[in-house]
Amino acid sequence: MKRSLIACSVLVSSLQFESTALASNQQVKDERPNIIFIFADDHATQAVSAYGSEIANTPNIDRLAQEGALFRNCFATNAICAPSRAVVLTGKHSHMNGVMTNAEVFDGSQQTFPKLLQQVGYQTAMIGKWHLKSDPTGFHHWEVLRGQGPYYNPQMMTSDGVHKITGYTTDIITDLSLDWMEDQRESGQPFLLMCQHKAPHRNWQPGPEHLNDLDEMEIQEPPTLFDDYAGRASGAANQEMTIARHFFPSDVKLEPPGNLTPEQLARWNEAYESKNEAFRQADLQGDDLTRWRYQRYLKDYLRTVASLDDNVGRILEYLDKTGLAEKTVVIYSSDQGFFLGEHGWYDKRWMYEESARMPLLVRWPSKVQPGKKFDHLVQNLDFAPTFLELAGVSIPADMQGESLLPLLAGEQTESWRNSIYYHYYEFPGVHAVPRHFGVRTDRYKLIRYYQLDEWEFFDLKNDPDELKSVYDDSEYAPVIEELKHELIRLQGLYVDPQPKE
Repeated sequence: MKRSLIACSVLVSSLQFESTALASNQQVKDERPNIIFIFADDHATQAVSAYGSEIANTPNIDRLAQEGALFRNCFATNAICAPSRAVVLTGKHSHMNGVMTNAEVFDGSQQTFPKLLQQVGYQTAMIGKWHLKSDPTGFHHWEVLRGQGPYYNPQMMTSDGVHKITGYTTDIITDLSLDWMEDQRESGQPFLLMCQHKAPHRNWQPGPEHLNDLDEMEIQEPPTLFDDYAGRASGAANQEMTIARHFFPSDVKLEPPGNLTPEQLARWNEAYESKNEAFRQADLQGDDLTRWRYQRYLKDYLRTVASLDDNVGRILEYLDKTGLAEKTVVIYSSDQGFFLGEHGWYDKRWMYEESARMPLLVRWPSKVQPGKKFDHLVQNLDFAPTFLELAGVSIPADMQGESLLPLLAGEQTESWRNSIYYHYYEFPGVHAVPRHFGVRTDRYKLIRYYQLDEWEFFDLKNDPDELKSVYDDSEYAPVIEELKHELIRLQGLYVDPQPKE
């Protein structure tokens, strides 16, 4: 899709920005917005009440939707942790930025949007989960978890070394973010803060304030909890991510975390010991055991989300208290979606809806219409161009995403993309999800499992749960042929040659 220079100039004018050449003008600098990017890990839209969740209560995240915009159709290009983060930083697909799986080391010398913001006077900070193996670059300040990081008492890596902090990691990441905004940045310059959380990643350890949430509640099971995987490609039945067969004792809290302080362990045992003893006495088997695991999993997942939401509220409260809210854009998202028992699964990786769909909420007071909802097909590929245009920075031609500002500004967007491209690479690997690429439009999805030489095709209007591939249904043959051509077009657009294995 070609960018219209005329449309861009109108947009920049309407948003009262100037070009990069004005970066040396301090008065214009002061008018550019601060950017706070709050990035969760594995936070599914099914667990955000603003997205209609009936099992989650997220009032602070919902506030961003009420006071800003919500994107209903935001998707990852590759639904796995490190690759998604690399896409966000670079605005390029995985095969272009070099991080296709969780195994690669991110090349920190390459172009990223924080580096480009630094060049025009933004102060930049990265705090929380990094997960890209190399040291962060493009940041004046960084303080990140070692690897995935634990839920309690994390080691934080900095340019000066590693130090350990006692407490709950979700709270600690927010503490460090607030401290940087309050005491470490220069107040006269705009800033970018990337506040990136570990939660609610596996194995879903709740914070001390939420250990007993939902104890008396029975969470409604998804209708596909006991999916038999008939009617789809063979990989759906051969994966290793079922609630029934692939949980560890620590996943369902039959074992406590190993790194708790004595005080933390006492609170943990108080919350779980009696419940675990009741489970052992019940001696559950078969489907009853799966149902128990589902309840334990979902409650712990939602408890970690509750702490996450609390900490989003702390950020918003700080902005209100300091008068920064009016000149700060707050973006909330997650690196991908997650299965919350749908198809009997946990984890992500698939191009299926629950895995690939990401929450995306944007609050920009006085600029974005409150309560606005978008159905446009957008991706994490679009985040970097959006951040750059927010700051009045020209978007490099080699970035593969599109700025979301025209959408947020309410412009006519007939030329917006009508399909998205997805490519997952990590096989063999954890959870045994086969490599695949595919294309999704507003109604249809075509997936190619190239190692298996199998296809899937779904009509999302008639089969929103993606239970039966209709790839061999002659009625859909013209649409399938059209999507195959679109798939080839997207692979050419994004310079991703069809793999041979």
